[in-house]
Amino acid sequence: MDVHVDKERCVGAGMCALTAPDVFTQDDDGFSEVLPGSSAAAAGHPLVREAARACPVGAVALTDD
Repeated sequence: MDVHVDKERCVGAGMCALTAPDVFTQDDDGFSEVLPGSSAAAAGHPLVREAARACPVGAVALTDD
């Protein structure tokens, strides 16, 4: 599983970063992004699916490799 934040869709609500701060952060403009090196490891993180569900605009995508 891979984790991706669609920057075009993200509104900077920060729900992903609040839910799974080990995987997500917010950039200098306030938009969410996956922490460097976390995308592959995120598959096993217990809160990644919850973080994707928490996004109000569906900007967090989980995809199978």
